[in-house]
Amino acid sequence: METAVSKTEFRDAMARVCAPVNVITTNGPSGRGGFTATAMCSVTDEPPTLLVCMNSRSAQTGLFVENRRFCVNVLTGEHKDLAAYFAGQQADMDARYAAAEWIDLKSGNQALADAIVSFDCRLVEARLVGTHNIFIGEAVEIRTRKDGHALLYFDRNYVHVPTQAGSFGG
Repeated sequence: METAVSKTEFRDAMARVCAPVNVITTNGPSGRGGFTATAMCSVTDEPPTLLVCMNSRSAQTGLFVENRRFCVNVLTGEHKDLAAYFAGQQADMDARYAAAEWIDLKSGNQALADAIVSFDCRLVEARLVGTHNIFIGEAVEIRTRKDGHALLYFDRNYVHVPTQAGSFGG
């Protein structure tokens, strides 16, 4: 059996993987919550499903599971402060939400009004793997914005990658 890589080696390697920055929100009978995450990806398009990961030590875990819904809001470069607030820089949840404009969705969730895209999801499965909960959600509503650029995280820093029409790999 091969020896597993160390936690530090793995974290340093994952820091070299570029990822969009997202604020994951929930709103429902158990209350309103939210956190910042880069661990988000699509699972399948039939049914339209994605997953997000949340540290299992988070006091909000029960809130997300009990509400049975979450909304993935993909941030733009203008949302760096908001990302920091939802990452814990601002402990008060009402203050986090007061820092931006939100749209009420049919499900009861709230979406960031100027997110690049928001995926409103019904929680299908929650599973603990190691130190994190994996939340799998089926998208029930999607809101998109035609302009702007996603806020990315690479090498433990926010980065901006400009797009150039008509070029690839250049």
